[in-house]
Amino acid sequence: MQTAAGAPIIEFKGVSKTYTTGTHALKDINIKIYKGDFVFVVGASGAGKSTFIKLMIHEEAPNTGEIIVNGFRMSEIRRSQVPLLRRTMGIVFQDFRLIPTMNVFDNVAFTLRVVGASSREIRKKVTAALSVVGLGNKSRMFPAELSGGEQQRVGLARAIVNNPSMIIADEPTGNVDPNMSYEIVELLTEINRRGTTVVMVTHEHQLVRDFNRRVIMLENGTIVADNADGGLES
Repeated sequence: MQTAAGAPIIEFKGVSKTYTTGTHALKDINIKIYKGDFVFVVGASGAGKSTFIKLMIHEEAPNTGEIIVNGFRMSEIRRSQVPLLRRTMGIVFQDFRLIPTMNVFDNVAFTLRVVGASSREIRKKVTAALSVVGLGNKSRMFPAELSGGEQQRVGLARAIVNNPSMIIADEPTGNVDPNMSYEIVELLTEINRRGTTVVMVTHEHQLVRDFNRRVIMLENGTIVADNADGGLES
């Protein structure tokens, strides 16, 4: 399940984050995640899961400690480098964040067009990504014509289309039915088997129990469990 060899691709060293409201979101977090890992990050609302994601993608900065992601040291990263950091990762959101006026193909192609990919490359990569998530026959449909589960699969295709080294999935099953929740995690598992690191934030403990992976549990901003052997205690 894990390949803890070489330097970690995600590392938090003594990281704490307190917002201006006085909320202590994370306290002295120390985590190492390696290439090829599949990690669930779990915890109740307010445990610090969202802050963990925001720090990883440099949407927020820590008050203390150091974060290194894909070789980018967050304390030294320049604003111009943040897009480069984010191109190394695919991000899947709970609320899909699809562009309603674009069809499935163009939603997935959007990130490739932003970085100036050729039409031929876009066609090849988008077709391959849609095939992985089982939506090859729905490329011309619009988000409103799709179910919630299908919309999330479009979001997943968009996340993998540029072959990122990691997928950051923030509550990706939060707006889909239970059966589709399992399908989404199975798709993430298949992507992980191909070598992509997956970090999935979720509150669905039953889902985590059914997929035997590493589990990091947050509670009140601290790590209360990190089962590197996979699984979640009942």
